[in-house]
Amino acid sequence: MAGRAKKKTVAAARRADVRLPELAAYGGGGLVPDGDYDGLEFAGADLAGQDGSGARFLDCALRDCAMDEARLTAARFLDSVLDGVRGVGTDLSGATLRDVEVVDARLGGVQLHGAVLERVLVRGGKVDYLNLRTAKLKDVVFEGCVLAEPDFGGAVLERVEFRDCVVTGADFSAARLKDVDLRTAQRLEIARGVDRLAGAVISTAQLLDLAPVFAAELGVRVED
Repeated sequence: MAGRAKKKTVAAARRADVRLPELAAYGGGGLVPDGDYDGLEFAGADLAGQDGSGARFLDCALRDCAMDEARLTAARFLDSVLDGVRGVGTDLSGATLRDVEVVDARLGGVQLHGAVLERVLVRGGKVDYLNLRTAKLKDVVFEGCVLAEPDFGGAVLERVEFRDCVVTGADFSAARLKDVDLRTAQRLEIARGVDRLAGAVISTAQLLDLAPVFAAELGVRVED
């Protein structure tokens, strides 16, 4: 029918497709600030408490590594895989992750504030208290993972998908969203910043679940 409004669609994220070359084994010795790591496999390495701030990881695989309190501020992870990494208090503030896959991670209190994530896939695992304040996320997919109390305060999210994952206690205060797809999240709880969801797409069921939060934001009292 002429004049019928076109249905708006959400743009899909471009997924990371990391294809690693043959890797050399990491020889140990500890990370160093501004280090250059190219084509290495860190298998079961204990990186806890080490300082790799400003380091560059190109075509690398970090598998089953301990990363408790590791300092990786302003580090760059390019065309790399982080598989089964674990740790509490990992500091990746100001880091760049581009064409990166994070698989089955077990992390708590990881700092990614001010970071740049582009074409990143986070699949499986659980991340508690993820700090992404003022970060920039573009073409990022959270898939089949658990995000407990993630903080997106002041962040910019463009073409970000939450697929089959559990998101609880999320903070979107002052965030800017464009083409953010939340429809297939298994569970979606937003603690703060529901007023910043313009640019996101949710399902009808999620709308009903979030109705009390929307009402509270609008100052509407619901009584029977």
